[in-house]
Amino acid sequence: MLHRHATAACATLTAVGALVLAGSPGVAGEAPAPPSTPSVTGSPGVDKPSPALLDAMQRDLGLTREQAETRLRNEAEAGARAGLLRSTLGDAFAGAWVSGPVSATLTVATTDAAHTAAIKAGGAEAKVVRHGLKRLEAAKAKLDKGSLRTKTTDAPVWYVDLRTNSVTLEAAEAAAADVFLTATGVDRDLVRVKATTERPRPLAYDIRGGDAYYVDTGRCSVGFAVLSGTQQGFATAGHCGQAGAATLGHNKVAQGVFKASTFPGKDTAWVAANTQWTATAQIKGQGDQNVEVTGSIEALVGASICRSGSTTGWHCGTVEQHGTTVSYLQGTVKGLTRTTVCAEPGDSGGPYVSGTQAQGVTSGGSGNCKDGGTTFYQPVNPLLQMYELTLKTSAADPGDTGETGATWAAGKVYHVGDRVTYDGVSYRCLQPHQAQPGRHPSGAAGLWQRV
Repeated sequence: MLHRHATAACATLTAVGALVLAGSPGVAGEAPAPPSTPSVTGSPGVDKPSPALLDAMQRDLGLTREQAETRLRNEAEAGARAGLLRSTLGDAFAGAWVSGPVSATLTVATTDAAHTAAIKAGGAEAKVVRHGLKRLEAAKAKLDKGSLRTKTTDAPVWYVDLRTNSVTLEAAEAAAADVFLTATGVDRDLVRVKATTERPRPLAYDIRGGDAYYVDTGRCSVGFAVLSGTQQGFATAGHCGQAGAATLGHNKVAQGVFKASTFPGKDTAWVAANTQWTATAQIKGQGDQNVEVTGSIEALVGASICRSGSTTGWHCGTVEQHGTTVSYLQGTVKGLTRTTVCAEPGDSGGPYVSGTQAQGVTSGGSGNCKDGGTTFYQPVNPLLQMYELTLKTSAADPGDTGETGATWAAGKVYHVGDRVTYDGVSYRCLQPHQAQPGRHPSGAAGLWQRV
């Protein structure tokens, strides 16, 4: 269980740190705790959530203001705990997710029952399952590869579902799922076929695009402000426009041009703005309220997530699965995240945030914001890494990259398990994120573990 009080959180997190140093999963207390332990203070912005974000969470998740704030704190703490436990369990790790109205419960799955005690000591509920995460991800990768030569229109969505310990294939027709699985040779013991009537599509108008910017006769949504050196611009969905396409802003004033765009395969793009436009770290909220982006720490499965779009404004839901593959009519897109947030045409390209952390840009989905629906977003960290962009945040001066000789660098995207040095000390990454100026490993315990 996650706790609201910092003292209790630090105590359990210290226990996790000891397990990592001991190098013996399932045996606690054999080594001293590390000098620094992850806590909610390692996730910038958690203590200052946007009023607009909290309002949307209350409306869409049925929470009080206090519950919304508590949920954000719990989710930030859970991410750090999960990162530590993942490094402790190794190949036996089978995923982590949060649950409950305020995300008070962190569950960590393992294939080895002997790890139960270690997981509980780390402040999480343990679930013993058959398949490790690496095995499930390998099976999904076979489906991804097979989709290039097999028609998947009637089996359009597949993903690793941590909570069912399976690769879930959503299919409108059972025969289509059978053909797909036979063609790829995936072990059917790993796959769960789920019937669906949904047909995901890019959420856009003429060009399936999305927020207060226009390409030809289509409308799309600005995602996150970014920098490429000194060039200002914004990240958005690839299906909104091809490289070289000109854009108009929400006021119909010339705005910029697509510098790069990928769709299908991925749904990534970025627009280089002209000198009339200035990048900020803000996302348009409800009314005159804005949400400030402070980083890009990836949210766990089960975490709350909110989206802003030019058609439907702010809406919230939860993260269902990462690494989802979707087969649109235009082709297959891999690496999307599936959510319960609703969206409609015109919202494409718009930003998803968890607290103040950038998560991704709207790709496509099904349903609407009257009856509900499912949407998918392109995670922002791979997009930033692919185009060598820096997320615009409210962090310190971008020139502040740390001391000379450090391998850690602001603007670089880090993944779980990556190792860096800073100030002569080695650190291991606990959560996927793009390093922000001023958020050095020595002062970001929720993101880095001293090793």
